[in-house]
Amino acid sequence: MANKNTKLLKHACKHIPSGVNSPVRAFRAVGGDPFFIKRGKGPFIWDENGRRYLDFCASWGPLIFGHAPEGLLKRLARAMKSGTSFGAPTAGEVELAARIHDFFPSIEKCRLVSSGTEAVMSAVRLARGFTGRKKIIKIDGGYHGHVDSLLVKAGSGGATFGTPDSAGIPEELAALTFTVPFNDFEALEKIARREKNSIAALILEPVPANMGVVLPAAGYLKRISEWCDDQGVLLIFDEVITGFRLAKGGAQEVYGVRPDLTCLGKIIGGGLPLAVFGGRADIMDKLAPEGPVYQAGTLSGNPLAVSAALWVLDELGGNNFHKNLNAKAELFFDGIHRTISENALPAVLNTSGSMFTLFFTPDPVTDYASAKKADAKRYARFFHHCAGHGLYFTPSQFEANFISTAHTETLLNRALEVIDEALEN
Repeated sequence: MANKNTKLLKHACKHIPSGVNSPVRAFRAVGGDPFFIKRGKGPFIWDENGRRYLDFCASWGPLIFGHAPEGLLKRLARAMKSGTSFGAPTAGEVELAARIHDFFPSIEKCRLVSSGTEAVMSAVRLARGFTGRKKIIKIDGGYHGHVDSLLVKAGSGGATFGTPDSAGIPEELAALTFTVPFNDFEALEKIARREKNSIAALILEPVPANMGVVLPAAGYLKRISEWCDDQGVLLIFDEVITGFRLAKGGAQEVYGVRPDLTCLGKIIGGGLPLAVFGGRADIMDKLAPEGPVYQAGTLSGNPLAVSAALWVLDELGGNNFHKNLNAKAELFFDGIHRTISENALPAVLNTSGSMFTLFFTPDPVTDYASAKKADAKRYARFFHHCAGHGLYFTPSQFEANFISTAHTETLLNRALEVIDEALEN
């Protein structure tokens, strides 16, 4: 039987750079041909060869309910009958903005956009416009989309290829961005002493997931929040991945920190292109047309994406949603921890809520430098063993994987058997 994935890749390379529309999909980090996905349902995806996989990638995070949940499909079918795009305000946008504030009290006002990259780009521009300062600070290995200002020591796809900086970014622009290691408050203070009154914003994922899952040290987030207040620096939380994933109110609810601006994406769109940036009303009111900071988008607040988001928030609203999801995930994680411990394997499992990354290194992973010590070749062998037995993990050592409500305990227990074999080989 002909390999349809290989055939499609050959054809795709004639019309699409490297045959894919996002670099990590090319499987360069793990080798072999990428899977071309034909369909998904519940916890499973099927490739063009008809092979089924239990999916832990979840479209890189959005699919907290699994693939094609019936309630979402019905909501979209109803919304589609009224039109697919208007380029004008709708009542749904207003309802969604109000409900986002209910979930994230720090987001007093917000704007809807189409991608996490767009949300971050807009938040950084707004921070500069509000403070009148030019420079920003990010975390080593922190990936916030392919924004010129932030593709400096970036993780995710950049870490995969070992080229964290991109060609095409002017040195003059990159010079306005400083980077510090995650969990290193002293490095932040050092920059502050050198660049006094010139920093507009500090942007970070409160729980980094684009260098793989890395946890903040006790008190770290609160300490940097207090530092930002003292310095007049805006604190931007990139919760594109952690938003709605760790709790209803994201990582800022879990860690009790209120940022000035927040970027949301992935889960809120239910698999459709939708993202959000928002925060303090006095900052958001600097946006045009009321203020001098320009931001716009033809498809911002797209009615189909908004209808999906309203369905998502309905489903997340249950009192025990995250408690039940995280408890199920924890049982699965316990099984992996047990295998690592009993076999004294050189591996570390970092987890937060229903997110996880398996690093092939014997040492704790607490920042980008320690994440880069992981054995990416060993991860590639793990990936292909699991894929050969029907499990689909992210095709990169430096990414997060996810548990969804569609993953049953029975399926997770079967997955543990495959993972045990992959780890022991």
